[in-house]
Amino acid sequence: MDMVMRLASKRALVIFSTSSCCICHTVKTLFFDLGVYPDVHELDEEPMGREMEKALIKITGRKPTVPAVFIGGKFIGGTENVMSLHLGGKLVPLLKDAGALWL
Repeated sequence: MDMVMRLASKRALVIFSTSSCCICHTVKTLFFDLGVYPDVHELDEEPMGREMEKALIKITGRKPTVPAVFIGGKFIGGTENVMSLHLGGKLVPLLKDAGALWL
């Protein structure tokens, strides 16, 4: 769990994902379109991916664990939470506050 939290707090925006997940792709594309380039960890390509997924289940309290989005080292949620924040106009300010976006 420490490794996942350490990775989640290394950069302003961190996404834990799987390379074949279309929902994960949608979330990553949203951030790219906003001009934010997250630190993405593809669990199916990481040597410690299974362990990371187990840790994410403990941290997030949910399964499936991906996408798991961390902004400023804090777990924001998955697709529903990210899209809700975006549609409510709260995602961009959150990204700015974390230093992920400089608009």
